Amino acid sequence: MTDAHEFVPAAKPVIGEEEIEAAVRVLRSGMVVQGPEVAAFEEEFSELVDGRHCVAVNSGTSALHLSLLALGLGPGDEVIVPSFSFAASANAVRLVGADVVFADIDPETYCLDPAAVEAALSPRTAAIMPVHLYGHPAAMDKIMAIAEQHGLAVIEDACQAHAAALHGTPVGAFGAAGTFSFYPTKNMHSLEGGMISTGDAETARTLRLLRNQGMEKRYANEIVGANVRMTDVSAAIGRVQRGKLTGWTEQRIANAAYLTEHITASNVVTPKVAEGARHIYHQYTVRVLGDRDAAMAKLTEAGIGNAVYYPTPIHRLKPYWEPDQKAGRDWDLPETDRAAAQVVSLPVHPALSAQDLERIVTAVNALGEQL
Repeated sequence: MTDAHEFVPAAKPVIGEEEIEAAVRVLRSGMVVQGPEVAAFEEEFSELVDGRHCVAVNSGTSALHLSLLALGLGPGDEVIVPSFSFAASANAVRLVGADVVFADIDPETYCLDPAAVEAALSPRTAAIMPVHLYGHPAAMDKIMAIAEQHGLAVIEDACQAHAAALHGTPVGAFGAAGTFSFYPTKNMHSLEGGMISTGDAETARTLRLLRNQGMEKRYANEIVGANVRMTDVSAAIGRVQRGKLTGWTEQRIANAAYLTEHITASNVVTPKVAEGARHIYHQYTVRVLGDRDAAMAKLTEAGIGNAVYYPTPIHRLKPYWEPDQKAGRDWDLPETDRAAAQVVSLPVHPALSAQDLERIVTAVNALGEQL
C-alpha cells in the first residue's frame, strides 16, 4: 500500500456528536423502546415515500419478513426475486414458507429485468420482489404493470435506495410494501434498524401488530407476532441521519458524476443510469473486463478501498443451490453470473475529499495499463 496517503475506505459510516447526543438524550429519558422517538422517526421518514404509512422495525431483513407475512404470503406461493442481491432478499421469502423463483437482471442497472420476470411467471406466482440494487431504482413502471395484469403483490427491497426515484416517484411508494435498512454502511443508519412503507392503513396496522407480539394494547394479543421493535435510541439516531440524508445524497451523486466523467480506462465500465431514474449511489459499481482479482489488488496497493457486492449469486449459495439440485432445478441467469464475476464497488461516500476522488480516478485509470 502507498505510504503517501491514507487509505480511502470503500464505505465510511458516520457517527457524529449529534448522533451521540441524541442517543444520550433518549437514555436519560428512560423511554428507550417503541416510544415517541420511533413514532417521530416514522413520521419523518414518511416524507421520503410520498407520505405513506411507515412502520419501524429492528432490521431491513425484519422489514422484508414482516411485509411478506402482512401480505399473506406463505406455503404454496412463489415470489420472483433477483439472484443478484444480498441473501436477505430470498431468505425472507423462505422464512414465510414460500418458494423463491429467481429471475435475471438488466445488465446496465443490475435490477430485475421485466422480461425475465414475465418469463418466470407461473400459476403459483403470488408476488414480485424487485431490489433497487446499489441505489438504482428497478424498472418499477414495467414491473407494476406486470403485477397489475396478473394480480400480484409487489414488495420493494429498497434497503440500499433511500431517496432513489423513478420518473419522480420515490422507491418504496410503488408496491404494496417497501422496505429499507438502516445498517451502518447504508446511506443513512440508526446503528441497526429497518422501515416498512405501505399505502394501506390496514396493512400498516397488521405490521405494527406483527412487530410487537401481535399486540396493539398490552396483553391483548390479536395475532401471532414477534418482537422486532426498533429502540428509541436507534430511532433518535435515525432522525438525526434523516436530517442529513438530502445533503449526503447530493454529495454521493456529485462524487459519482466526477468518477464517471474522469474514469477512462478501456477495461473498466462505469455505471449506467436508466432514463428517468434517480440513482443515489449506495455503491458506485463498475465492471472490470479482465482479471478482477488483479485489479482489486492494484487498487488496494494504491490505497483505494474496493469490494465485490455480490461475488456469489443467491441461487449458487448452499441453502438454495443444494435444494434446487435435489429438485432438478437449474436457473439460467447469464447476466447475473456475468455481473457477479465482473463487478467492483469503489468509494463514493460523502466523506470523500477532492483529493480522494482524484486518487480513485488515477488508480482506476492505471488499471488500463497494468492488466
